[in-house]
This record gives sequence, structure tokens and C-alpha cells, in this order.
Amino acid sequence: MSAARETLGRLLADGHGVLRCDPAWVARDFLPPGRRLGLPEDAYDVGERGAICERWLASTTRADNRVGPEDEGLSHVVGESGERLLLRDAVAADPEAVLGAEYAAGHPAGLGRLAKIFDYGHRLPYHIHPPAEYAALVGCRPKDESYHFLPGVELGAHPETFFGVHPWVAEQQAHEVLLPYLVDWDSDLILRHARAELQVVGEGFHVPSGVLHAPGTALTLELQEDSDVLAMFQALNAGRIISKDLLFKDVRPEDRAAEGERFPLRFVDWETNGDPWFYEHRHLAPRAVSGSSGDGEESWVFYNTDKYAGKRLVLPPGGTHRLREPGVYSVFVWTGSGTWAGTEVTGGEPGRDELVVTHDAAVAEHEVRSTGAEELVAFLFFGPDLHPDVPLIERR
Repeated sequence: MSAARETLGRLLADGHGVLRCDPAWVARDFLPPGRRLGLPEDAYDVGERGAICERWLASTTRADNRVGPEDEGLSHVVGESGERLLLRDAVAADPEAVLGAEYAAGHPAGLGRLAKIFDYGHRLPYHIHPPAEYAALVGCRPKDESYHFLPGVELGAHPETFFGVHPWVAEQQAHEVLLPYLVDWDSDLILRHARAELQVVGEGFHVPSGVLHAPGTALTLELQEDSDVLAMFQALNAGRIISKDLLFKDVRPEDRAAEGERFPLRFVDWETNGDPWFYEHRHLAPRAVSGSSGDGEESWVFYNTDKYAGKRLVLPPGGTHRLREPGVYSVFVWTGSGTWAGTEVTGGEPGRDELVVTHDAAVAEHEVRSTGAEELVAFLFFGPDLHPDVPLIERR
């Protein structure tokens, strides 16, 4: 721990409070990759692990895969001289240096959020993330999540997401209508009970734990709680039957033995899933950030929750923008190039497009410059309780 603290101290000094991250690639074995993450074509297929389908950003969360390296999903912070340190270890070694003393004292879980890009060649299966009371049974946190659909790339074959259930299922408490699909485990017909929404570039959705969903093929930037819990509800996907073990991935053996396929139905928040105004209550269109300073345009793109928050900054070539944030945040640069609080960044170049701005640097005014020939488009990710002014969607 002392060695990690010393390394972190050097990296913070060299970057004036800004840490650069190497990309963290994550494989999945239940779907083909979309091949839009910028890797060489021969780098996506990774044998028994499946294929690289995700990139996790400034992550302190390990990917909960059946097989894979011990550090899969975990980000490394790196120095220009080649020093490397897991971001997770950096936070653990000196939480006050990364998070600030007050925030670290109130948030022992650390950064408390996970950003990622997911890139699949087929729609993800209909699945659910257990809410807090059930995630806790297996020693995990819940996984509320939100999406933003990235521009400039193909949308894929299925740019629509299935959400929830038809309102009558909740209104009539016909919850066991889903049970035969879980028992038989041989089709994708469970989707007949869900509603699909189009994935529109530059927009997104907020999906709390306990909501069934089957995300489409648009290249998606996701911000979520730092967890990897799930239960698959759809058996047939992309032409093959998914292992039924994924239905029970985060179910205790004693609960599976006692209730079988009925137990995962406990994860479903029926009222939210059957909300007839689901789209209006969960759709995320960009909302302007008030009080921004400079040539850029700041918008909230991840909001409607106090569990995390995220902004998009669009800065024209030659532009300068000033930021002062309430605490630690991470940055992902999608396009353009420039400097961020003095550190050079380049979109589309893994290893040069991802930063962590630690507390002391974040709360002081700092500057973003766009020095390339195209707009600098970047996303800022915040953990829980950092931005009290995050918008909430008014309920109908």
C-alpha cells in the first residue's frame, strides 16, 4: 500500500492532479462484437473468453466474467515514464488525494460509478439488474444505469431497445406470464411482453435496477453504479441458446433450490416496468448546463438520479472553456484534440483519450483547449452526491 501511495504521489505531481488512464478492454462470450471500438480486426476475438465487446472507462470495478484475467475491467493509471498503477489501488492507497477528504469520508466505496462503452453486433438479451436488497444477498451493489448513443458510427442491425413489460402485466399483477419462458428456456418470445424504443444518436435512457431491458446495437456510452450483477431472462439470442446459468448468475444456491425460476422474478419492479409513461420518465435528451464559462457548450446527458451524473462538452476548434467542478471526475474524449487542465488529449486514440481529474484539480478553475481541426467532444463522469443541480425528470 505504501508503494502504491508513493507511485500515486509521483503521478499526481507529474500531471498536476490529472491522471491518465490506459484503456480497459472487456470480453463477453454470449454475443458477437460490433467491432467499433477502434481495435485491429484480429484483436476482437480472444478465444475461450469470447470477444472484446466493451471498454470500461476510469474503472475500479472488476468484470465478473466466467474466465479472464484478474484485472479485467480495471483501469490502470499511467505515467509518461511508464509507471502503472491500478486506479482501484490508487483510490485505496490515498482516498483523500483522489476524492478529497470530505468526499472520501462519506463515500468509502470510492468513485462509486462505472462508465463504459458497449459495442455488440446483436441486440443484448432481455435481462435485469437485481435491486439493492437482492444484490446485497450475494455481496454486491445494485446497478442502476444510463445510456447515451454515440455519433459518427453505424447504428448496427437492431438500433432499438426493449424496455419493461406492457402496462397490463403490472396492472393485472400477471407477473407469472413471464415464468414459462424462464422454465422452458428455448426461445426469445419473452420479448412479446416488452415495448421497444428507437435508439437516437445524441440521446439516451435512464434504467433503474429492477427494470427489464434488451439494449440495441447502437454504440453506447453507459454510466452506471459500480457493479456487474445481472440475471438473463431471454434464452435465444443471436441464433443460439444462452447458458441458463446466467439467469441464476446472482442468485444464491439456496434461493435457486427453494424457488427455481420464480426467484429471479422477485428482482422485477413491476410498477416501473409497467409504467405507461416509461419513455417520458426515462428518456434522456441533452439539457443545457447553466452558468458554463467559455466557448464550449455543456449539456447534461446522464441525469434523473443522484447515484451518478454526466455531462457532454462540445468545444469548437481553437476554442477555450473553463471548468470548476465540485469534486473528482473522469473524462473520455470522443473526438478532437487539445489539452485538459494542461494534459494533452486526443479522441479516437486509446491511451490518450481518458483521464481522471482528482479532487484538488477539479475544484480549482481549470481550462480545456481545442487545438485540432475538428470539434473536441468529451464526456465528464461524476459519482454519487457530487452534483446537487443534476436535473430530474418531472413525473406525469
